[in-house]
Amino acid sequence: MEGAVRVQILSQMGISEVPSQYIQPPKNRPGFVTENIADLSCKHVPAVDLSSEKESVLPAIREACRDWGAFHVINHGVPTKLLDDLRRACLSFFNDFPMEDKLKYACNPNFAASEGYGCRLLVSSENETVLDWRDYFDHHTLPLSRRNPSAWPHFPPEYRELMANYSDEMKALARRLLALMSESLGLKASCIEDAVGEFYQNITASYYPPCPRPDLTLGLQSHSDIGAITLLIQDNVGGLQVLKDGEWLLVDPLPNAILVLVADQTEIITNGQYKTCVHRAVTNASKPRLSIATFHDPAKTVRISPVSDLVSKSSPPLYSSALYRDYLSSWYSNAPEGKRNLDKLLLDTSNYCSALYAIKKRNKNSQVLFHLWH
Repeated sequence: MEGAVRVQILSQMGISEVPSQYIQPPKNRPGFVTENIADLSCKHVPAVDLSSEKESVLPAIREACRDWGAFHVINHGVPTKLLDDLRRACLSFFNDFPMEDKLKYACNPNFAASEGYGCRLLVSSENETVLDWRDYFDHHTLPLSRRNPSAWPHFPPEYRELMANYSDEMKALARRLLALMSESLGLKASCIEDAVGEFYQNITASYYPPCPRPDLTLGLQSHSDIGAITLLIQDNVGGLQVLKDGEWLLVDPLPNAILVLVADQTEIITNGQYKTCVHRAVTNASKPRLSIATFHDPAKTVRISPVSDLVSKSSPPLYSSALYRDYLSSWYSNAPEGKRNLDKLLLDTSNYCSALYAIKKRNKNSQVLFHLWH
């Protein structure tokens, strides 16, 4: 059982100041905070209608992935009733049941990203670690060999069935979106999914209680997601921010839409043509907020590198290849701290071009080029 105090308990105590471990360093604080979400609304995150003709969908996805790393999808085929029912069930778990019952599903505190009810994502216990103002429940949902509904809440009674159904719907949508993203780059539809391999899917329901000092805290610190693609739904309480051109912009919740976040492995696979989305969650003093994020990652044994079709003399590989296991370990060991973990894999392209020239002079066999970045 995880021993850390749940943030919801702190909020319900009616404290006027937050404990020091939740106070962000000045450079990371959200600064100006307003209770009127419309004052900070970012209505420009693109929305892509998946019921439109592919001729209009592909360029819309290409522009969104290059400029934002994020976009809403509407008419996505996931039943609205399922979205509403799952949000309602997750809120009921956090709000309607005694803490002692919820703690029966507590995370194992000795393992990063362990399944269950928690409030502290990283294992590190160092004093300088700043905590997020959030509680969460993490579900291991795919592949099916990881799916164990008995580890999920049995209250409300429909919770487990809803989560399993939602998992299947998200897998289908993620595959559809990765295919469209591949085609939007002129690649075969299966290209990005083939590079990722079998999905390792986690679904995290995050609950952000009201916070007495939203100017000092973050619900979720700045980071980019480490997998391939994240699909997120939220309630009508704003709080998610994306970093665009050096400015934090609040994502206005779009009813019945699903927010797509490009994640690190897709940036690597597309050789930087599609950008991972740096994002965070801010808090507010009066309203709790719920979001449900579905992460689709490679297996730990998969080696990720730029696909060969997007690498050439004029477009050298920007990233070195890496085992996903090593990438994952680095993220959890060092914490995101508002930085992009994948920047550690950036190559010096000037050195690449020099090496490429030397190799081509020595050996005309183009197969040699493949080994340069593997």
